[in-house]
Amino acid sequence: MLSENNLCNYYNFDKNPGIKVKGKFLSEKFAYLDDETVIKKLVQYNSDNQTNVVFNLPQMHCSSCIFLLENLHRIEPAIIKSQTNFQRKEVLVIYNPQLFSLRKVVELLAFIGYEPPISLRDTNKKKATQFNKKRMYKIGIAGFCFANIMMLSFPEYFSTGNIEQAGLKQTFTWLNFALSLPVLFFAAGDFFVSACKGLRQKTLNIDTPIALAIVVTFARSYFEIITGTGAGYLDSGSGIVFFMLIGRWFQDKTYDSFSFDRDYQSYFPLGVTVISNGEEKNIPVTQLKKGNRIIIRNEEMIPADALLLKGNAHVDYSFVSGENVPIQKHTGELIYAGGKQAGSAIELEIVNEASQSYITQLWNNDVFSNKKNAAKSYIHPWASYFTLVLFSIAFVTLGYWWMHDVSKILPAVSSVLIVACPCSLLLSATFTYGNMLRIFGRNKLYLKNASVIEAMAKVNSIVLDKTGTITQSHSTKVLYEGTPLLPKELSVIKKIVNQSSHPLSKIIAAELYDVAESTAPLKDFREIAGKGLEARLDNIPVRIGSAAFANQYTSGIVTHDTGTHIHVSINNVDMGRYKVSNQYRNGVAHLAKKLTNQQYKLHILSGDNDSERTNLIKLFGSNASMEFYQTPQQKLEYIKHLQSANQNVLMLGDGLNDAGALMQSEVGIAVSDNTAQFSPASDAILHGEKVHLLHQFLAYAKSGKHIVTASFTLSILYNIVGLSFAVQASLSPIVAAILMPASSISIVLLVTLLSSLSAKAKGL
Repeated sequence: MLSENNLCNYYNFDKNPGIKVKGKFLSEKFAYLDDETVIKKLVQYNSDNQTNVVFNLPQMHCSSCIFLLENLHRIEPAIIKSQTNFQRKEVLVIYNPQLFSLRKVVELLAFIGYEPPISLRDTNKKKATQFNKKRMYKIGIAGFCFANIMMLSFPEYFSTGNIEQAGLKQTFTWLNFALSLPVLFFAAGDFFVSACKGLRQKTLNIDTPIALAIVVTFARSYFEIITGTGAGYLDSGSGIVFFMLIGRWFQDKTYDSFSFDRDYQSYFPLGVTVISNGEEKNIPVTQLKKGNRIIIRNEEMIPADALLLKGNAHVDYSFVSGENVPIQKHTGELIYAGGKQAGSAIELEIVNEASQSYITQLWNNDVFSNKKNAAKSYIHPWASYFTLVLFSIAFVTLGYWWMHDVSKILPAVSSVLIVACPCSLLLSATFTYGNMLRIFGRNKLYLKNASVIEAMAKVNSIVLDKTGTITQSHSTKVLYEGTPLLPKELSVIKKIVNQSSHPLSKIIAAELYDVAESTAPLKDFREIAGKGLEARLDNIPVRIGSAAFANQYTSGIVTHDTGTHIHVSINNVDMGRYKVSNQYRNGVAHLAKKLTNQQYKLHILSGDNDSERTNLIKLFGSNASMEFYQTPQQKLEYIKHLQSANQNVLMLGDGLNDAGALMQSEVGIAVSDNTAQFSPASDAILHGEKVHLLHQFLAYAKSGKHIVTASFTLSILYNIVGLSFAVQASLSPIVAAILMPASSISIVLLVTLLSSLSAKAKGL
């Protein structure tokens, strides 16, 4: 297909070309996309000649991907345009609905290897744009006006107020007046709104003194211009607004390519295969009813609680319960929603609709309606103290000049309010945390907002999930213990385990991938549930399975230590066992040591069994609390118990079973080996390969407050210099024009430098 459309250079861009085309998918897999109700919910815009739809494509990872996805129109002429957003891992497809359909668009994407993971949540609401155009307009207008007011004020500064050319001074002054109006009445609007809200709640937030400084600066300037007594401080006033808007924008700029707030619908596929009157058809999950018969194929998620009717079910519940090994289910057994089938297709009968299934109960907890980190930042009390000190200085100045020279009261008091603006305090926090967010992201820890940094700095207890968090999700370690096996014996073992679909059999088969399978005929093969496999090759009996089944108890091999064991008996001789254990992520042992040295209280929670207890004690020490067989509700209650003991908890988890605990904890970090794909509701998303850096992330978060304090100290020094002029009623426009931008720019440079140096010192 690529050759026919002259797109073969798709593979020539770099060393890691795009995903190879698959070209195979079930023809009816996307039949549900022919449903008009589904189409209306998925598309962003629809008319007779044009339909716009956006898909998330986690597979997009390089320039070759972008090249192929933006050339869909060369493959299918009915596609008008396709445009990628690499940061958000999204593609916008515009097509002609008269010639093409939504289903065909998805089939085309699937054919070339970019099948979009369409979930039930995608039909509820269209994604709102994260780009705030109004804010950008405000920044642009404030910057334009500030620059021009400053330029037009230069003649006034350098001529000491005496411009010889008649009329130029008045012209420049009134131009500045006109340019300041959009700054005051449009660009600065957010500060006034925030200050008013704070006053209504009887609190002095950080915007209150900023709004006051803006009002006083512009009011005094307008008074001087109208009365002809001076040129005012419009350059300083517009500079305040411009730098504050830049700081706010930098603070609010988050990683919008990641979704931190999820519910159960984020995990369910939109379509499911239903059997009706002997025929298969795909329908939306929302239309599933009790009694419907559905087919679930390999790696597909079970969307609702159902009974197994046909097939061999090996259900992977690691996403829901944390149990690492798939569970075998028999005909007639109930299979809960959220499990994923591993193996051949199975037929199920729905007993509960998707909205009433077990998985939805994980969200029927009050914790998901509570707002986290609602406490105000430590910056806000500083702002209140700053405002009180500022007013005190203003009153003292008023009293002094009242007794000495009444004519200097207005210039002195207004100058105090102009120069002592807390903008440096706001810039200190916003640029410090903004740069820290960037550095965290560079190291693949993506924080929801700046408040998470402050919450991380307060943590004293760390709760770790086991499966998929400190262990590899799809990686196990296999070790053979016992009598060395000959190549012929290994080939026999491989032939037998290849007859079984049990997960442990697959693990052994994968371990023997380079062993040639025996060609001897297999006789009397039996798979006994819960015990193991037996067969005869060349009349030699072979048993593979549990210790009792393989007659291994008499061998003296200890069977009650860590891991899962598959024992081997050949010709009634005990040969040994395969020990299957979790593979821990790189650096976990070092991480545990560092966290212990930093006086954090460590806790291990797992929905899995306790076979790894011995290994975990070696890694985390005997002082670490460990709980196994934990349900989602038990994990949530455990977090609550720690918080009742005045612990600030950080929870590190990966599965849906961790969602409640992640939401309840002060800091919930979801671990994902693919950050573009689904993860539980969380405050942050951490790439799995960076888990070992957790202690460095926490140390870096603690440094944030020290950086803000240092920059605030510098801003106080600037204020002292400015106030020394202001209280004497000798603050000239040129001093204000130099001092205020200089303080803002130096604060930004300082916090950027300190936060970068701190990150380097912490190894980030």
